[in-house]
Amino acid sequence: MKKIAIIGGGIIGMTAAAYLDPEKFQVTVFDEGLGQATKASAGIISPWLSKRRNKKWYQLAKDGAHFYEKLVTDFGLDSSIYQKSGTLIIRPEKSLKKLEEFAREKREQAPEIGQISLLSPEETKKEVPLLKEQASLKISGGGRLDGLNYLNRMQEIIKQNGAQIIKERASLLTNEENDDDEKIMVTSQTKREGFDYVILSPGPHLKDLLAPLGYQVDIRPQKGQLLVYQTGFKDNHEWPVVVLDGEADLIPFPHGKIILGATHENDGGWDLAPTEEAYLHLTTYAKQFLDQNLAQELFDAPHEFRVGTRAYTGDFAPFFSPLTDNPNIIAASGLGSSGLTTGPYMGYKIADYCNSGQWDEANNSYQKDITTYIKRDID
Repeated sequence: MKKIAIIGGGIIGMTAAAYLDPEKFQVTVFDEGLGQATKASAGIISPWLSKRRNKKWYQLAKDGAHFYEKLVTDFGLDSSIYQKSGTLIIRPEKSLKKLEEFAREKREQAPEIGQISLLSPEETKKEVPLLKEQASLKISGGGRLDGLNYLNRMQEIIKQNGAQIIKERASLLTNEENDDDEKIMVTSQTKREGFDYVILSPGPHLKDLLAPLGYQVDIRPQKGQLLVYQTGFKDNHEWPVVVLDGEADLIPFPHGKIILGATHENDGGWDLAPTEEAYLHLTTYAKQFLDQNLAQELFDAPHEFRVGTRAYTGDFAPFFSPLTDNPNIIAASGLGSSGLTTGPYMGYKIADYCNSGQWDEANNSYQKDITTYIKRDID
């Protein structure tokens, strides 16, 4: 049985671990958990109406959203983790008709968008009573994911499969330090071991992880904060997720939980402290879309922050691929704010590569060449 290490237990790494064949691999996941974006996240799985011009990204996001049907079936994700809730999109009324036409065009290649409906202000408020009366567009195929609950479920599965989880930061040994030419050596505070494959999915830490091996990585951190409210809106499990016009989203979960977020703080770096500025930014922005009386009820409810660090590339596109000069090291990062949509599918495709020993050339249609983001230093 071969040994495989996964450094980074976020949405890519844990999904890959769950799909690795336990008859072929002894799996070890290294993750200290500090600042992890997935644990801090909750998001909307509804990429079809994005205005991003990157066609490769859209293809990956579209296929990632479609993949959730398989993910739910394979791992029994319940509504506290993922639910196809529908998506309500708030925009100025004059632009909604064009958005509806755009959605119908997209549905030709992505039937999972589902039913598309222009809603009147009264219909919008009926869908989500917390909102004030305003026109909206609803697509039935959108969903919501709670990143923390997803990781907890994946952890259960991989432990059942015999994987080991080490809650420590790991690093790779250089060729000079490695005393086994046939293995990739991984070390942490309590462990030093050689592996046949290593999956690197540590978010923005990928840059520091590969630097000692002589690689330059185009990756940078971005701070994100969101608010989790425990409210008295007990019927909110029937609400669709709401994409507000601009900075924030409103994401309802069962039993009165409502999530508002998230910020995109390029100057936040690795800082994980919640801030009053983020609270004011999110709540002030959201208030313009909410029923005045019910908004106060929401913001008076107990709340907590979730804070994490996303990974971004220079062109805001994710990547996943074996390294050009070492196909037994697979790197994945740069998810940005679409990680909950693209991450599970990327993890699945990485596991497929390890299980089969064959890189699916179709994966290249989702991304630029890996050397765009990871290059060897030239002496």
